[in-house]
Amino acid sequence: MTKTPRKTAASAPSPEKPPARSRAKAVPAAKKPTAPKAKAAKPKPAPKPRLVPQPEAVKAPDPAVQTQMPTPPAFDPATLRKMEELSVNIAKAAMTAQSALAKTVFAQPEATGAPADPFQVGPAMTEVMGALAAKPDKLVEAQSELLTGYMELWGKVARRTLGTETAPGTPADKRFADPHWQEHVMFDMMKQSYLLSSNWINKLISSAEGVDPMVKRRAEFFTKLLTDAMSPANFLFSNPAALKTLVETSGESLVKGMERFADDLARGDGKLKISQADTDSFVVGRNVATTPGKVIYRGKYFELLQYSPTTEQVREIPLLIFPPWINKFYILDLQAKNSLIKWLVDQGFSVFLVAWVNPDASMKDTTFEDYMFGGIYEAVQKVIEQTGAPSVNAVGYCIGGTLLGCALAHMAATGDKTISGATFFTAQHDFSEAGDLLLFTSESWLKELERQMDAAGGVLPGSAMADTFNSLRANDLIWSFFVNNYLLGKELTPFDLLCWNADQTRMPKALHMFYLRKFYGENALTNGKLTLAGVDIDLKKVTIPIYEQAGREDHIAPPGSVYKGSKLFGGPVTFMLAGSGHIAGVVNHPDAKKYMHWLNDAHPDKLEDWIEGAVEHAGSWWPHWAGWLNERSGKMVPARDAGRDPANGKLKPLMDAPGSYVLVKS
Repeated sequence: MTKTPRKTAASAPSPEKPPARSRAKAVPAAKKPTAPKAKAAKPKPAPKPRLVPQPEAVKAPDPAVQTQMPTPPAFDPATLRKMEELSVNIAKAAMTAQSALAKTVFAQPEATGAPADPFQVGPAMTEVMGALAAKPDKLVEAQSELLTGYMELWGKVARRTLGTETAPGTPADKRFADPHWQEHVMFDMMKQSYLLSSNWINKLISSAEGVDPMVKRRAEFFTKLLTDAMSPANFLFSNPAALKTLVETSGESLVKGMERFADDLARGDGKLKISQADTDSFVVGRNVATTPGKVIYRGKYFELLQYSPTTEQVREIPLLIFPPWINKFYILDLQAKNSLIKWLVDQGFSVFLVAWVNPDASMKDTTFEDYMFGGIYEAVQKVIEQTGAPSVNAVGYCIGGTLLGCALAHMAATGDKTISGATFFTAQHDFSEAGDLLLFTSESWLKELERQMDAAGGVLPGSAMADTFNSLRANDLIWSFFVNNYLLGKELTPFDLLCWNADQTRMPKALHMFYLRKFYGENALTNGKLTLAGVDIDLKKVTIPIYEQAGREDHIAPPGSVYKGSKLFGGPVTFMLAGSGHIAGVVNHPDAKKYMHWLNDAHPDKLEDWIEGAVEHAGSWWPHWAGWLNERSGKMVPARDAGRDPANGKLKPLMDAPGSYVLVKS
């Protein structure tokens, strides 16, 4: 809107002969005279306004000339139209969000008696704050450090404002990678202030002394969750990239974002279920999980997949893979360019895989022993029946590796030698250093989990486990999508890994609670307190060759935890440390030429000593593992193919891979 210029004293009309009414108003009110009435005198003219003396070089503008000056131009029609569109779209976005939130509020069920603080964050913070208060000198030192940091920040801002200091470079923190965070002084100050305060409070909590380590970790974890949530990047009016996009799109970005917000809220039945990828772009069996093969057996707990060979000959000892049942197996068979399954087949291995069932309420009482006998034992027997081989080499990934380790100890105790070698991908057997997932195994939280599972009919909803894993990397798996989806209104990316991550599975109550309490809670496998089917489980009795893989940045199965578990076995162990984390540390095709891995022939007591003597190698670790497998997989034999007619094997194909169990949605 064009503002009307204010009239100044120099441009006002001359007051030399004002009208009588105007002059009367200009005279200040005075007391009524007490003297006798006299002849009315002519009123004195109102005093002329005093002009502020001006330097001689500056002359007051001539009113006549000023009236000829052009009026500032109004906004052009295109600008006005954009402003109108922006206003309408902001209102539309606000209405969309409000409507979605209102529907959610009215659809919420009545209170169910859930504990107010199942993670026991309140008591943890109280204990940590008490420990800090007991050291007033450290508190004063910390406060002084914070004040010094802010003084330095204000100095930098002042120097940038005066032009004596240049903008900082792009920070390592991906949340502030947009150049506007650095180029604009205000947003840079906002970012620096946030980082200074959040780093300070996180460091302060970590400095508490005399606190139970688990209590302290709980306080640290949830303090970081809070500080991550408070990042200025997560709010529209403090995110320069979001504001720029808002203006450039005339508000369309915010409308799209709020529409997606409403969709995600509805998809989560009132709980925000943030979309991470364009899941419509990938379909299991069509463009992911496409390695050719057959389902040759279907049991209560799994389907057994036999993959078709691509070589004339294969190794005599087949390879049987047990993926985790907390998510779906095709993380190992995404696309041809990154499929571990296809790569193994191409190397001449006879590959079989267990595709776990996606449990429903009918399986609520299924136990860990059921999965051991109905999963590990049964699958091994079916592979031997199909191939005629004397034994198998087995792979256990994550929780599938924990189950496999227990089964190996049970087999060793009972004299079963059908598994001749085993590989573990990021699998834990000693849970004393099991990472932040230990925070989710306090008894108060386990009772809350039981309540959730009872409400769901005896299974843990797939979204619950996904929320837990996402919270371990909140900036990457929650807030980055919050910003991109809702504030920037970006289209979802077709990313196979994230589509797999969104394809969640359920877990039976009896199985899941046993796993959390026995392994995370009691560390029973390490402490010699685990009994399965009447057999005491002791990994020292397992003397077959073991290959252990760990990921250097793994936050679910930390390398220290995996290494401690590798020391529990009684036979030869080859330990290998891969670059990256729980997923990319495993799924790293050699053609990608990414990351690195470390090897050390020795197997000392501590990981630190192992690292000291380890040698770094570029690229994927798969070729090294394949060499280890070849030495333990027997001679070469004619390729086995369940798809032949007549079928090569006793078990006849039921359907094409990837089968039916993997298609069941949660």
